[in-house]
Amino acid sequence: MKAAAAEPLRRDGFGEYKLMPESLDDLWHLSHLISYGNTVFAVTMRTVDGPNDKLRAEKLEKRPVRIGVKCEKVEFTPTANRLRVFGVIVFGPDTGQHHALNIEPGYEISVVREWRTVDLERLDRAVSSSVHGVVHIVAIEDGEAELYRIRQYGPERVTTLTIGSGKTAELDSRQSLFEELLKALDKVTGPIVVAGPGFVKEDFVKFAKTKASDTAARMLLEDTRRSGYGAAQEAIGNGVLSRVAEDLQLAKEVQVMDEVFLRIGQNGAVAYGAAEVQTSIDYGAAETIVVADTEIRQSRTSRMIEAAERLGAGVVVLSTEFEPGKRLIGLGGVAALLRYKIAA
Repeated sequence: MKAAAAEPLRRDGFGEYKLMPESLDDLWHLSHLISYGNTVFAVTMRTVDGPNDKLRAEKLEKRPVRIGVKCEKVEFTPTANRLRVFGVIVFGPDTGQHHALNIEPGYEISVVREWRTVDLERLDRAVSSSVHGVVHIVAIEDGEAELYRIRQYGPERVTTLTIGSGKTAELDSRQSLFEELLKALDKVTGPIVVAGPGFVKEDFVKFAKTKASDTAARMLLEDTRRSGYGAAQEAIGNGVLSRVAEDLQLAKEVQVMDEVFLRIGQNGAVAYGAAEVQTSIDYGAAETIVVADTEIRQSRTSRMIEAAERLGAGVVVLSTEFEPGKRLIGLGGVAALLRYKIAA
């Protein structure tokens, strides 16, 4: 989740936050951060009347406009990877009409409300798990490579490596560039997008797989027409960060379910099924709640998760479109990794 206060909050906590969800988990957090009476601003497509539109209806067209909707209901649809906010338009065209905002990962909104301490804590948790702060982009071409760290304000150059002389660079010069770049990447964590025109980026990834397989496993190729800083900007514009977020979310789901089944096999600190998970929450033992998206709308499950969050437990929502979520359904749709084992 990306988040930024539009201006300092008032003493009573009232104010506006600009928010951009990046994953299914972020939409889950938003479903709790947006409630009845809040005003949600977003850019949406609306029909804008011109002076002669009544005479020439065929000329009507939809344009992007910013509107504000006073929330009446929030509907989280995890199977569609979407959050819907229903309400009355209070700012922008068609004031007074009902409208539904469809919020998906990558869709920026602003929420105006009184922010309680518990709301800000939830927001901090969502922001701290953001993938965008740990993504790096390598813009590479013959003879030169630039490494960028992705910040919320855009790409930040980390280092520039220049070895060889462009198209005339010899094979040993290219290998020297690849070796120096791998050394630089050894110091960073998280996903690495390798971008640029031509085939140099593919050659570098192949080289990395033979020299540093762990680092290569974190790489994602992105073809661009530009090089250098322009390649980094183009990759972002092409939506590479959203794809990275999806990949990270799926990897997170695989890892958490692997841990659940590992602990089950070892008769370890784990609970699964609604009854066992509820007991672990009652004992204060739940550290991470793992829930299938098809179960999250159940009132019992929702109350159980809220109780776990009050105890400081984390929540991971799994999509049942993927194998980890299907495996979780086989365990009853909900599981918990525990701080300590509870005696049977």
